[in-house]
Amino acid sequence: MKRFLLFLVFGYWLLTVAAPVFSQARYATCDLCGYCPPNQPPSRWENCRRCLYESASSDPSVYETLIINDFDNLPPTPMPGRWYTMIGCINTDLGSFQQEGAAGSVVQTLLNLIFSVAGLVALLYFIYGSYLIITSQANPEKLGEGRRVISGAIVGIIFSLSSVFLINLLASGVLKIPGFGGGP
Repeated sequence: MKRFLLFLVFGYWLLTVAAPVFSQARYATCDLCGYCPPNQPPSRWENCRRCLYESASSDPSVYETLIINDFDNLPPTPMPGRWYTMIGCINTDLGSFQQEGAAGSVVQTLLNLIFSVAGLVALLYFIYGSYLIITSQANPEKLGEGRRVISGAIVGIIFSLSSVFLINLLASGVLKIPGFGGGP
């Protein structure tokens, strides 16, 4: 009878006192997006979370990107084959380009970067040409140089925008390359 009573008390203690200790969630120090509580998440955290942890909550105070799995004692793994970089989310799970749309997604990311830089350079030249015209003080040589720089910048912007349009038209409409133009 004493053993039964001792077993009953031990079982009650195990279920009421010890169970909450075992059921508490454990958290990693930081996630792959740079969120390390109690600090605030970085400004790019939401974009990184959408890239690496699609199923996690957008509220960082929930700590879903930090919960350690009890099965293998590891923090949540990011989406396979995805990397978050300064130029955005890059899908590297290409499976030797056998996956439909893999090559298109890599090329589309690179083209977006190239044409963004080209547009930025054209904008800077436009500002430079405007500066030359403003500071020319009726000097015909400086005025002519400023006009040439501005017209070159306008031609560069038109060339860049038409290149984007033409590549997307050819890749998605004519060649039907998956991963271009936002279509299926």
